[in-house]
Amino acid sequence: MVATERGSDELPLAGTNNNELENIEIELLLSGVHRLYGYDFRNYALPSLKRRIWHHVHAENLSSISALQEKVLHDRTCFERFIYSLSIPVTEMFRDPGLFLTFRQKVVPLLRTYPYIRIWHAGCSTGEEVYSMAILLQEEGLYDKARIYATDMNNRSLQQAKEGVYEISKMKQYTKNYLEAGGKHAFSKYYTAKYNSVIFQPDLRKNIIFAEHNLATDTSFNEFNVIFCRNVMIYFNDELRDHVHGLFCESLSRFGVLVLGAKESIHFTRYSDSYEPLDRVEKIYRKVK
Repeated sequence: MVATERGSDELPLAGTNNNELENIEIELLLSGVHRLYGYDFRNYALPSLKRRIWHHVHAENLSSISALQEKVLHDRTCFERFIYSLSIPVTEMFRDPGLFLTFRQKVVPLLRTYPYIRIWHAGCSTGEEVYSMAILLQEEGLYDKARIYATDMNNRSLQQAKEGVYEISKMKQYTKNYLEAGGKHAFSKYYTAKYNSVIFQPDLRKNIIFAEHNLATDTSFNEFNVIFCRNVMIYFNDELRDHVHGLFCESLSRFGVLVLGAKESIHFTRYSDSYEPLDRVEKIYRKVK
């Protein structure tokens, strides 16, 4: 037999470029999830996305991303676990107390001038930030004229947020945060302890509307005086981040307030000229045009 050389335009053998193969597998997985279920992760930042996908591959006792794709596309319960693993909640009551203290000092006086207040917590996770806002507004005498819209793409997290039940072991840290954020009462006033959990008072939920919303694919649904979106866009690439900033700019009323996370900024987006800083350190911006 005569040996023949492989042509220069022939594809390399599988495994010669593991990184390229991995990226192809991720692209196919995310495309399938988007087409079948309508969830779009294709513009999430790739490094953190890879880590979370591989974590879920191992959690499902699988050996490859392709195997995960097959399971996710054929098993709805696996898909739901996958969605939850991509949006693991990292939150707490009055997280970054300095922000909430500054909000009391610089934003609450503006809200007092409004006859009606609409606040959107985008990416609300399991609801701790939402209840923090409800407590703050109640203490400032603004809760009765406010509506808080709490949205997330993760239905499991939303369900916990609706219930308002959290681990009692977290209350020590939450109490510390609350007091540093300018809290005016004993924090225990707002919840009832039972066994290893606490449930927040029902009157804190009366003006909160919980709903599923995907920042990557869903549109604006109201006009808001305040939008909180903290530590969500750090997982997005530049294209998706710009898209979401456009959504927020469209959704905010004139002189509405946008609150971002500590590692996020309005700068270097197409919408930076639409805002002025109310507090540069705490990433609080006011829409001016």
